[in-house]
Amino acid sequence: MFDFLDSPQYDLLDAFWMTVKLTVYSAVGSLIWGTLLAGMRVGPVPLMRAFGTGYVNIVRNTPLTVVLVACSLGLASTMGVTLGGKDLADIGFRMAVLGLIAYTGTFVCEALRSGINTVPVGQAESARALGFGFFQVLTLVILPQAFRSAVTPLTNVLIALTKNTTVASAIGVAEASALMKTMVENESDALFAVFGVFAFGFIVLTLPTGLLLGWVAKRVAVKR
Repeated sequence: MFDFLDSPQYDLLDAFWMTVKLTVYSAVGSLIWGTLLAGMRVGPVPLMRAFGTGYVNIVRNTPLTVVLVACSLGLASTMGVTLGGKDLADIGFRMAVLGLIAYTGTFVCEALRSGINTVPVGQAESARALGFGFFQVLTLVILPQAFRSAVTPLTNVLIALTKNTTVASAIGVAEASALMKTMVENESDALFAVFGVFAFGFIVLTLPTGLLLGWVAKRVAVKR
């Protein structure tokens, strides 16, 4: 039933390695971009608040496939943006990472904003009374506590990001779901085995992450 795994035309490890790279690069970028968006949404500048609110509401409610295709066709093909990519495969990978960051950052923002809302207002007021500016209050007082409160929702965002990398196949990135599609087309007599292999692969990627970050959430939980 699993004879297809021995076929040289199917590089399963390479496909899942591409999924891992998409997840890691996009997770780091999303965390940075989502933190910036959260800072904009709670900031004192009306223009920045309006931008953050508008961006989050628009992009979060746009299908991820549309975001990725817009990056690939709109930026790469039409405007010639390559982000330093040297060939089509490299450009496609970078566009996929950019699209995943743009999309997932909105969910990171909302997770952090929920954590910010758990921080007592008096702490920010006390910091301002000591002469701290907004940036100092945000980075030294608010965000450290917000991250501790938001570990669980951020874990859910990371797990969702891992599964969302499958959409990258829509712009030609050779990750796990792209290989699965090829295998389904070629191995019609072993469909359940193919689905089982890829389901197990994604469980291996997401389950340890959920367990580890769940343990971290309990360790760093803010006692109130």
